[in-house]
Amino acid sequence: MIALIQTVVLALDIYWWLLIASAIFSWLYAFNVVNSRNQFVGTIGNFLFRITEPVLAPVRRFLPDLGGIDISPIIVLLLIFFIRQFLLTTVAPLVI
Repeated sequence: MIALIQTVVLALDIYWWLLIASAIFSWLYAFNVVNSRNQFVGTIGNFLFRITEPVLAPVRRFLPDLGGIDISPIIVLLLIFFIRQFLLTTVAPLVI
């Protein structure tokens, strides 16, 4: 059971970094720092969008309009942190 908890925590950690990478990439793309016509940049952007959008879209529906500021990644990161801490501090000691 510990192996399952560690695997879930690792998956949450990987998704944490993918969300951060997606947010940074969106800023770089919005401020025209990266070349949007480059195929490699487009592939990375498409991958990050497809991997994070299914989680971010439902969160955006519940958030109020903040005039162009998207705080949905912060909400999802907080949720991931909560789940990770819950697994490590509450569930894992029960299993051991």
